[in-house]
Amino acid sequence: MRETPAITLLLVDDHPVVRDGLRGMFETDPGFRVLGEAANGVEGVALALALDPDVVLMDLRMPGGGGVDAIAELVRRGARARVLVLTTYDTDTDTLPAIEAGATGYLLKDTPREELFAAVRAAAEGRTVLSPAVAGRLVSRVRTPAAPADESLSAREREVLELVAKGTSNRAIAAELFISEATVKTHLTHVFAKLGAKDRAAAVALGYDRGILGRPT
Repeated sequence: MRETPAITLLLVDDHPVVRDGLRGMFETDPGFRVLGEAANGVEGVALALALDPDVVLMDLRMPGGGGVDAIAELVRRGARARVLVLTTYDTDTDTLPAIEAGATGYLLKDTPREELFAAVRAAAEGRTVLSPAVAGRLVSRVRTPAAPADESLSAREREVLELVAKGTSNRAIAAELFISEATVKTHLTHVFAKLGAKDRAAAVALGYDRGILGRPT
């Protein structure tokens, strides 16, 4: 059997002690490899483009260049790296702009180690990762116009959205529900339209916000 390549990481945070802690944590697991560190968003963009990591762990508030601008610039430059926001702040003014900028995931710094590892793996595969605490802060009026009240999700669409909220890929959802990937995509298209969401992250956020996915904890 061929060994699975380690997921490569770039750490972007203005606090050296946080970067040291994250590096030490990830270096205990052979499934991860830290390629570099940056103290602000500007440095983070430059290093991400130079080192081409699988995942960038990005803080939001940093002197000399914040995370939101960095995320937007990486998207604009077509960077391959997925950006996973790791922040202390869960206010709308912090997390919502990161969503708009194109982050793949949103976690708080009190996330347990194993959950963080799982989130990085999911982000590396392009799957959306939302901390329930962060998802609870997201409001539909900022993201997109509200969907018509009579456009409720079908039972199958709810099932698909629940699996998306767990970070499940389209292929895995298809296997779980015994349907084709094309059907999964069709259900997602309907979910996006009914919720007024632009992508998977927004759909999950709106699902929490409207109580479709239950109360975030």
